[in-house]
Amino acid sequence: MLSLHTNNAALSAQNSISRTQSNLSTSMTRLSTGYRINSAMDDAAGLQIATRLQAQTSGMNMAMRNTQNSISMIQTADGALDETTSILVRMKDLATQAADGSAADTDRTAMQSEYDALTDELTNIISNTSFGGTTLLSSKADSKFNVAITFQIGSAESETMDVDLATMLGTMHTDLTATNAGHTFDAGGVVGAGAGTGIAALADANNMISTLDTAIESVSTVRSALGAAANRLDHVYNNLSNMSTNTKNASGRIMDVDFATESASMMSSQMLLQAGTAMLKQSNSQSSLVLSLLQ
Repeated sequence: MLSLHTNNAALSAQNSISRTQSNLSTSMTRLSTGYRINSAMDDAAGLQIATRLQAQTSGMNMAMRNTQNSISMIQTADGALDETTSILVRMKDLATQAADGSAADTDRTAMQSEYDALTDELTNIISNTSFGGTTLLSSKADSKFNVAITFQIGSAESETMDVDLATMLGTMHTDLTATNAGHTFDAGGVVGAGAGTGIAALADANNMISTLDTAIESVSTVRSALGAAANRLDHVYNNLSNMSTNTKNASGRIMDVDFATESASMMSSQMLLQAGTAMLKQSNSQSSLVLSLLQ
């Protein structure tokens, strides 16, 4: 129908151009940002899922940092106990040497002097080994391993790991104190107070051999527990890394734009926009036909 007031063809062309323009704008936004979802309008359900995945990924990345920090702390304590074991082994050598009847009293005095120096350093290591400004192995109330520790190893509240070495550490302190006869052990960081008497006499030296064996065993027990905790944390890190990778991939499939598909869509919208504009021009010219009927 020819009409001056209503041009159905022009209205249809305008609607088509409007839809095409909207699609073209969406495609250009996606291609410029790299994201398929740039607002909740694009995919409300997808945005909700992707946000949840991104929050989980962020939490897991922080948990991975936690595990690495925890492993570093444990390795610091283990290194200190490794040196402690070396000192105890040397102390046992001295006790064994002093317990031999061929040694003179003057020899034992010299051995006791070295023994004293070793106990000084033993006390220093146990009292002052720290990580981030906090002691790890001392008997102080704020020492890390003197109380139970909870490691956060995941992004959820329930993903924790408890390590309690307090009892083993207490036993180790007791056994180490027994090797430091005449010395103050781990008293607020005081190192080697007093003259030692551990191997100054033949009988004492002989008794100290088994005492040192017990101390070495106590240190090894703590080191074993630390090693087990570090191994578990290492496995936790590997698992978190795997989960983080897969979760990021899942989030990417939802959020990221497919450039090949979106580029084709943009080109199609551009062609439709050009065609619609041309048809709008043609439809507007139809109104002039009404005038030809009046001539």
